[in-house]
Amino acid sequence: MMEQQAIIVSTRNKGKVREFAHALAFLGKPVQSMYDYPDVPEVVEDGETFAENARKKAKEVGDRLAMPVLADDSGLCVDRLDGRPGVYSARFAGEGAADEQNNEKLLAALAELSLGEDTEQPLLSPARFVCSLAYYDPADGSFVEADGEVEGWITSEPAGSGGFGYDPLFYLPEYGKTMAELSLEEKQAIGHRGRALRKLVEKLGGQA
Repeated sequence: MMEQQAIIVSTRNKGKVREFAHALAFLGKPVQSMYDYPDVPEVVEDGETFAENARKKAKEVGDRLAMPVLADDSGLCVDRLDGRPGVYSARFAGEGAADEQNNEKLLAALAELSLGEDTEQPLLSPARFVCSLAYYDPADGSFVEADGEVEGWITSEPAGSGGFGYDPLFYLPEYGKTMAELSLEEKQAIGHRGRALRKLVEKLGGQA
């Protein structure tokens, strides 16, 4: 599988492109993204689950390019918000929202739940990052899928300049750091996307 020279990832998220390129570097193949195929239209992510969105992105782009494509959908699920923002993580503050706007809305939503409580505690709610990956081969219409999760807490004290999205707010008690304070190697080792990628590569027999 994935016999083409490059590994095509269906994303325009520069942070994800960087993580995929780092995680798949051992394969010795370049990682391409939708920046390399600007004529491919954006895929509407209207699935109810991360897995549905990953499958849709992989299939639509794979059929368009007539080449195998790897796609992911990932996001943040916060316990005190009943799992939100979930599949709406990238657009929690509205379509086209920047990371800072999504982070501000998340903290505001949690602050509303803390009215009348002791708000000095920087850890606001348990949460988890979730990633669903789908590899689609248009030659036979097959899918190979994998998921990964990492548990943590949302903190009211963002820290770190690495990563993207909600990483500065996602605190890992066992490391004493937010996801944005980890090195790329550490993030790949424990993060949701890294865990999902390792499972996917194993399913593909290491031939990604």
